[in-house]
Amino acid sequence: MRIDGVYARVIKRMLDIICALLAIIVFSWLYLIIAVLVALNIGTPIIFKQKRPGRIDPETGKEKIFTLYKFRSMSNARDDEGNLLPDSVRLTKFGRILRATSLDELPEAWNILIGDMSVVGPRPWAVSYIPYFTKEERKRHLVRPGLSGWAQVNGRTAANWDERLKYDIDYVNNISFLMDVKVIFLTVKKSLNIVIGLKLDSKEIFQLIDRNNGMMALFKGMMRRMPNEGFKEKIANIRRST
Repeated sequence: MRIDGVYARVIKRMLDIICALLAIIVFSWLYLIIAVLVALNIGTPIIFKQKRPGRIDPETGKEKIFTLYKFRSMSNARDDEGNLLPDSVRLTKFGRILRATSLDELPEAWNILIGDMSVVGPRPWAVSYIPYFTKEERKRHLVRPGLSGWAQVNGRTAANWDERLKYDIDYVNNISFLMDVKVIFLTVKKSLNIVIGLKLDSKEIFQLIDRNNGMMALFKGMMRRMPNEGFKEKIANIRRST
């Protein structure tokens, strides 16, 4: 099994640290913008936290449980008795955009940096699923869970339980640098296709930004600090068309 190879044991972790650091530094401006928009459109706390199973500890033979970090995409709306409403009701329009573009998963770069996750690997499922995995299916936990994985680029969440687990085991058995590169390439391609397919209405986007006084001024201030002039021009053109 390739998980015992030099790439899986040493090189992959080094690349994870480099990629996570670069993502946090290069996209710090995007983290700030999304954080402000989440606070304004959904509320606080900005970060959603949940326990997830990580890689199996060879000493205990059990999965290491870690805290997964994401940008929040659902409100805390409750019924008259104080119970949380169904997820479909609490998922806001802005939250749907975050999820569709996977921008809600940006904070997972921290999970990667501290060693809980990897850039590529089986996606971490809920802790409650652990008892239902067979011995063969638990092999997915022999490696760190990933920001994206072989199952995600082969159907994302459309594939059923058995198909996704099959892809996860296939990844564990064939882990390599070239396979990781392929997963990253396909992930970026899928994300771009999703963004293009959304065809977001510019007025809806800026309604989110303009929701309270002073937010646009803050947004423009952030734009002035962005190094990508082409991106700033595109945003400015959208703003003039509304």
